[in-house]
Amino acid sequence: MAPLSAPVTHHPPGPYEKFYINSDTCKEKILDENKKKSGIYMWTNNINNKRYIGSSENFKIRFYKYFNINYLLSNISMYICRALFKDGYSNFSLTILEYCEPDKCLIREKHYWDLFKPEYNIAQDPAAPMSGRTHSDDTKRIMSDAKKGENNPMYGKNHSNETKTKISDAMTSLFFF
Repeated sequence: MAPLSAPVTHHPPGPYEKFYINSDTCKEKILDENKKKSGIYMWTNNINNKRYIGSSENFKIRFYKYFNINYLLSNISMYICRALFKDGYSNFSLTILEYCEPDKCLIREKHYWDLFKPEYNIAQDPAAPMSGRTHSDDTKRIMSDAKKGENNPMYGKNHSNETKTKISDAMTSLFFF
């Protein structure tokens, strides 16, 4: 196992808009200084230097969510939420990498993903979060079983003849020109 990087005690490298060394003590400042702004942000775990990069069309709303424990708990499958909950806000710094127009956010986020290689980001591409991810055979079985029998939305129901004709016509038009 590779040794952990030294804890963050200084500003991150490169140009950036804002830097908050302790997101716990800087919470109000973070929310106040980023009202009505959009762009790219980076959480950095000051214990192990792992990063998460995200973008938002409205920083204040996004950061309110992150500072809400219930949000973290309801999104525990996201590595960043799990880490914020486990290690605490005081062990995370927040960097506003860039302010940009909302329509540029995903393009600029991808740029910073390529630059920093964030460890807490699960997706491979910010524009297509499920890209490159597949379900295990066990997960596929569980999802299949969850929709069998009485759990199936069509359980005990039949399509009308009119609906069957519409489905047939739609499928036929896909394969025959």
